[in-house]
Amino acid sequence: MREFASTRELPGTMSAPLDHAVIGGGLFGCFIAIELARSGKRVLLVEEKDQLLGRASYSNQARVHGGYHYPRSFLTANRTRVNFHRFSDAFDACVVRNFQCYYAIAREFSLVSARQFQEFSNRIGAPVREAPAAIRRLFDVNLIESVFEVEEFVFDATLLREMLGQQLQEAGVEVSLGTRAVRVQKSATAGLDLTLLRNEITDSARAREVWLCTYGELNEVLLESGLPGIPLNCELTEIALVTPPDELQDVGVTLMDGPFFSLMPFPAEQTHSLTHVRYTPHATWRAGDGVSEEHRLGDFAPRSNFRLMQRDAARFIPAMQRCEYRKSLFEVKAKLPRSAFNDSRPILFRRDHGVPGLHCVLGGKIDSVYDIEEAMSA
Repeated sequence: MREFASTRELPGTMSAPLDHAVIGGGLFGCFIAIELARSGKRVLLVEEKDQLLGRASYSNQARVHGGYHYPRSFLTANRTRVNFHRFSDAFDACVVRNFQCYYAIAREFSLVSARQFQEFSNRIGAPVREAPAAIRRLFDVNLIESVFEVEEFVFDATLLREMLGQQLQEAGVEVSLGTRAVRVQKSATAGLDLTLLRNEITDSARAREVWLCTYGELNEVLLESGLPGIPLNCELTEIALVTPPDELQDVGVTLMDGPFFSLMPFPAEQTHSLTHVRYTPHATWRAGDGVSEEHRLGDFAPRSNFRLMQRDAARFIPAMQRCEYRKSLFEVKAKLPRSAFNDSRPILFRRDHGVPGLHCVLGGKIDSVYDIEEAMSA
């Protein structure tokens, strides 16, 4: 993929403002910009990094959720199952299917039993069956109640970046990389004025509507603009990239439903990701409601929790003792406060937040991007 820059200088304070400015070049920002431009609007996409999908859209499990992950939130699970097929078809060239995915149910400390998991999967129309004996033998039978074969995929974030870049170009979206949106203010004439920082030079743009899609840093622009923040539960998270033992090379494993782990292929770096409910978060804080100050990723310098993740995973799958560490990806993860109670992952869409024309978007999962399409048209 060739890296994009603006097709012209940033629009500045033009007599004819942009129709839309989208802040944030992750999947949700790119998707929104493309949809708006395809409807005939003039759109500017602003991204602080020097490439698209450089933050949370890259640093995650790369899982294309099939619904199995959310047995305590039927709404999230059902929507995820619907979006699973739509995302897999739309981004077929980026989706990796050449592995088999398994969900295991722990005997203790699990919030769902094997029977409940199977009934829930059937209810949302997600195929599930008992895993073959060779796979079941990898697990400690004293700790695992059942192992199920399921239908889930992963995506290659580098290929997804290339596809979205091509779609942005074809739709005519003006893209400005390496540009940070500092604040948004109501224009003295019409629309909204954006203060932008590019190569340490302050610039500006004007748009009739602005879409704020910066995920873990959603409140940064809002607070700098003197607008109300949005209460979020934030975590500094670690994705450990590992080389699994041979018997797990073409396998993805998720242990449900409690303080357990996942091992999933990570195609963008030809390896696997290892995450753990207990050890993936390194720090937690409330953002946007005055409970604590805002944080940026650069404020932290954590050590890897890989050894803790590996040690616990090896209790259930002894072969994980031979898992080899490569490196870690650290990112800020943001969730709505109510998600702490039922593990749901709804999107957040706030239209006209604090000022007319400013819309805030927080995605729950990468394949829930289609939920924002419905919200935009409502």
